[in-house]
Amino acid sequence: MKIGLLECDHVREELLPIAGDYRQMFPALFAQVAPDWQFNFYDVFNGFFPESPDECDVYICTGSKNSVYDGEDWIFRLKDFVKLIYQSNKIFVGVCFGHQMLGEVLGGKVEKAPVGWCVGVHSFKLLQEESWMVPAQNDFNLLMMCQDQVVQLPVGAKLLARTADCPHAMFTIGKNMLGLQAHPEFPKNYDKALMQLRVDRIGESKVKSGIASLELPTHELLVADWIRKFVEDALK
Repeated sequence: MKIGLLECDHVREELLPIAGDYRQMFPALFAQVAPDWQFNFYDVFNGFFPESPDECDVYICTGSKNSVYDGEDWIFRLKDFVKLIYQSNKIFVGVCFGHQMLGEVLGGKVEKAPVGWCVGVHSFKLLQEESWMVPAQNDFNLLMMCQDQVVQLPVGAKLLARTADCPHAMFTIGKNMLGLQAHPEFPKNYDKALMQLRVDRIGESKVKSGIASLELPTHELLVADWIRKFVEDALK
């Protein structure tokens, strides 16, 4: 299975010793549930894109410090490429910024959330159980690090999960496109370090509660396995 990782940002240099860049984090996560996945890396943040959606079977789109509504050339180009993925019936999994990109490109709306930043561990409530969610779990915890959210879903999207502060936390469009407003790839120590570096942006109180929430269990391997099964189902 050939997986194209669309890298929409890079880990800050001083944080690289924790878990590497996105091109280390995602393979490390999926190696535990899909050891046959082979990753190709596309630094779209710096303008390096696949020549065609046919280069890979699946595309995973990472988080970013940017917003999908920013007027940068690489973001416009990425929007066009995600449309091509959709039109080519390739498989797309959007994580955080990638989730927002999916919503924006296919007709939804992304804005800064009224609740402000969502950081640390958040509890997800499953609203719709899909065949690939095996084992099913009605409540699961994942790390979040976002200020923007999909505030309006595209027409035809199926809402799968929400959190108390994020109404559109997980959705699909058709059987090939999946968005998740969370970071299953983040280790907790990386999430903590990132919160500490962003105190001025996030706010001291939210960072304090976000760091405290890291004591809660998280279910990134469950969700990673769901994603594997989503991909397998979409390829049938």
